[in-house]
Amino acid sequence: MALIEEQELRVADGSGCGAGITSGYPWFALQVRTRFENGVAAFLGGKGYEWFLPTYRVRRRWSDRVKESEQPLFPGYLFCKFDPQDRLPILKTPALIGIVSTARVPTPVQEMEIMALRALVNSDVPRQPWPFLQIGQRVRIECGALAGIEGILLQHKGTDRLVLSVTLLQRSVATEIDASMVVPVSSRPPVSGSNTATASRASF
Repeated sequence: MALIEEQELRVADGSGCGAGITSGYPWFALQVRTRFENGVAAFLGGKGYEWFLPTYRVRRRWSDRVKESEQPLFPGYLFCKFDPQDRLPILKTPALIGIVSTARVPTPVQEMEIMALRALVNSDVPRQPWPFLQIGQRVRIECGALAGIEGILLQHKGTDRLVLSVTLLQRSVATEIDASMVVPVSSRPPVSGSNTATASRASF
């Protein structure tokens, strides 16, 4: 796990998703208090930051009804664009734990990984959290709502699934696909340093 910059915990509330005025900067991963993801996102949006909180639909059965809700695909994390040289306002965000960093430097998330996640979320295709994968047959979807998206193909309980990963967070997401819609692509070498970061804590 990458280095986390410390930040005092505060309480936040709210919900939503959106874009801001920081589109020219790379994406970074923010670690926040679990169940405060929507509140942090709303706060950042109010400050003009572009953010992304990928979610999935969960159905829970109660004694008298079935309730659906949207839950974060990566509990305790969301993504935000900002200037890493001017990150103090980010570190002051209520309920923020820290910016995922390496050697005390905020580490950008790969743009293609964010693009794949956004395409998945916008497609309304069923999705769910999945154990992190790096090894497997890499494929590209050729048609449909997710055309052009690349991921790892696997079978689970007789069903083909495409797994998308965020290397920096060591987290993955899976969605069901038709194997006839994908073609193999050449594998890419792992991003330098993506698996060598250590887990530690440091103050800003």
